[in-house]
Amino acid sequence: MKLQSYVMGAWVSGVGEGRPVVDSVRGEPVCSVDATGIDMVQVADYGRRVGGAALRAMTFHERAAALKETAKQLMAMKEQFYELSFKTGTTRADAWPDIEGGFGTALSYASLVTREFPNDSVLIEGEMEALSKNGSFVGRHILTSKPGVAVHINAYNFPVWGMLEKIAPSLLAGMPVIVKPATPTAYVTKAVVQEIINIGLLPEGAVQIVCGSVGDLLDHLNEQDVVTFTGSASTGQALKNHPNLLANSVPVTMEADSLNCAILGESVKAEDPEFQLFVKEVAREMTSKAGQKCTAIRRVIVPHALIEPVTEALKARLAKTVAGDPTLEQVRLGALVSAEQAQDVREKVEALCSEATIVAGGEEDMPLAGLSHNAGAFYPATLLRCDEPLSANVVHSVEAFGPVATLMPYHSLNDAVELARMGKGSLVGSLFTADDQEARAVILGTAAWHGRMLIINGDCAGESTGHGAPLANLIHGGPGRAGGGEELGGARAIKHYMQRTAIQGSPTTLMAITREYHRGAKEIHDAVHPFKKYFEELQIGETLVTHRRTVTEADIVNFGCVSGDHFYAHFDEIAAKDSFFGQRVAHGYFVISAAAGMFVHPAPGPVIANYGLENLRFVEPVPAGTTIQCKLTVKRKIKKARRGDEKPNGVVVWAVEVTNQNGGPVAVYDILTLVERQEA
Repeated sequence: MKLQSYVMGAWVSGVGEGRPVVDSVRGEPVCSVDATGIDMVQVADYGRRVGGAALRAMTFHERAAALKETAKQLMAMKEQFYELSFKTGTTRADAWPDIEGGFGTALSYASLVTREFPNDSVLIEGEMEALSKNGSFVGRHILTSKPGVAVHINAYNFPVWGMLEKIAPSLLAGMPVIVKPATPTAYVTKAVVQEIINIGLLPEGAVQIVCGSVGDLLDHLNEQDVVTFTGSASTGQALKNHPNLLANSVPVTMEADSLNCAILGESVKAEDPEFQLFVKEVAREMTSKAGQKCTAIRRVIVPHALIEPVTEALKARLAKTVAGDPTLEQVRLGALVSAEQAQDVREKVEALCSEATIVAGGEEDMPLAGLSHNAGAFYPATLLRCDEPLSANVVHSVEAFGPVATLMPYHSLNDAVELARMGKGSLVGSLFTADDQEARAVILGTAAWHGRMLIINGDCAGESTGHGAPLANLIHGGPGRAGGGEELGGARAIKHYMQRTAIQGSPTTLMAITREYHRGAKEIHDAVHPFKKYFEELQIGETLVTHRRTVTEADIVNFGCVSGDHFYAHFDEIAAKDSFFGQRVAHGYFVISAAAGMFVHPAPGPVIANYGLENLRFVEPVPAGTTIQCKLTVKRKIKKARRGDEKPNGVVVWAVEVTNQNGGPVAVYDILTLVERQEA
């Protein structure tokens, strides 16, 4: 069976013979992969012209809704993807972070956008910048969708998650994608994309997949396109230096394999829980996905006094690891992705043996549960030990991308920090210690060489996601050898696929562009109280100026008695006189409570509830005798998707400014209200 590509709205086959792909467990043919003959110029143009235009016509929330429902339907089909994944050599436990973790990542991003992004197609970043004395000229940063296509070149080890953690942010940013899966596991990726197309909730052209070489595609990308790459550092460097990508300054995000480390703290004793947690995590990272993880632990850095106990504990744990048919429940070590990859690991272990000694594993013959012989790509969990790591080179530069790790003793915490740095850039490092001062010293000494760092002790181990698990809300990437790229990280990931632009002009013009009120912009005044208006009727910039109220000493005393806040600045005349305030002042929370009483309309109406308060600043003190007034302005509107039988509604963000009798602000903040919509 030749694996098809989905491009320009159709499933097509390449015209070449294709590269054969086999079941990594039993060595049986699965498919061939080829994309020869596909016009990559037309593929890129179709993505930009058809998929991109449709995505950009949608709001962030509309894209999120389509992605969320797609991911939910994919999750319901997960068993068919597990069946395919077994052919890649992974156990069900190994495939869980790839399959369900991938769908979960897409769901997480959809929820993040619904929660944090506007129901619009432009994203505002940061606060308004005042650029002139009188406020008539201001600046703001916005992010808009790039009218290009994102080309995602993925690694073989995570055929589902590796695709979805990239395409979810791309699609949410309004950018169509061309997925290029790694050949050995392309059939798993293709199966997921086929269901995405069948579900049909994402616009046509938003997702295309090329199973096979992308040919001359990179020659035809332009300044609005984006490329991401996950894989070997050598291939990634060649890609980053592609003449056309350099000529057009095409952004390239690279995530490469790295020699990640795990450090056992100097303060840890053999009887401490951190010792066993360390041994368990190292063994798990060696065997999970047969060590084929870009985040796997490769260098195991241990205090010299504990090198023997750690060696023996790891040997004992690895000896209990069952290898074989990944469909069997007892199997914890599956196959590598291919016989070629198994051979590559053998060669890399030979290279490591120039500076290290094998203390466990390494044998060619290994028992395999459920299999009579090694017809696939199995390699044993192999532990090496380098006793002079500070003077070594190979163990800090050669990675065996399989179930292989090297033990390294250190004599001081400074040595441990230096060993961590010798990896020259890693995706992740972990430290096992219950000593918080030790943790600070190690993290501050090594953080610049790592994209993520995990500190494990008895307090957090029970809920820790582990050394090797990238999370949607934290960045994934690392400096130096790790590629210098950055993926994930919550909203940051979506912004990678958007253009940040500084805009300058009058507050009124910027309000029209951003659909957000800016102080100094033209205000809209109406005789109808804004709390009597439905969501659709409210206009950005619509403003209510309230009546005035003079704050009295009785107000201060009564509020203190009701709230229980008897802070000296409100009740102690002498102490207040000697303080920053110079006299007794009203509670800040009394000021905003009084303001609410001034701008709220008491009768039932479209305003359903107070939804929250943000960005509160108390600017000036309010002593008794101060006359305050409030200005309430519609700052931003967020249309919410209807849930179940609830009335359709939206969130209105109001800019509130409370001033004194001199017109000076005493408090500024935003309030959020839930407001009923008239439309369904």
